[in-house]
Amino acid sequence: MKSFYFTSDEQKQYALACLKFAKRLGLIDDDSLEGVAKRCDSENERRLKSLESGEIVYGLKEFTLPVYLDYELTRFKLDFVSQSSKIKSYQFKPIDNKELKAYFKDNKDLFTRYSGDKFRFKESKTVIHKKIREEQYDDEIKAILCQLS
Repeated sequence: MKSFYFTSDEQKQYALACLKFAKRLGLIDDDSLEGVAKRCDSENERRLKSLESGEIVYGLKEFTLPVYLDYELTRFKLDFVSQSSKIKSYQFKPIDNKELKAYFKDNKDLFTRYSGDKFRFKESKTVIHKKIREEQYDDEIKAILCQLS
């Protein structure tokens, strides 16, 4: 029997909060750990069939349950940050130019090259937008964690 390996209760609560938010976003139907196990099995079967039919499979041939959970949690966050069309039920707060410029100004160290020269605002605009979305995602997860505790 497959099982999850959480190093702490906080890690488990974080994963459950992310799953709950992913369900709210419409990315998954089942936010339980059993649902993760079913999706993992399904993905492993899909990969096996692809390999057997000679198709290319990118990444692992087979996921362990903890690795699949990490894969899903990463994918959920990336879908949110990129405002994926897979997200059906979330009203993204608009991010205006003023907010983007304020973030750029407050986080200059993020936009400095190794050699010391700096990226211009115009070059960094897409990255800034995604960083703000990332913070919004983290805020949503924190709110769910407060509800779970």
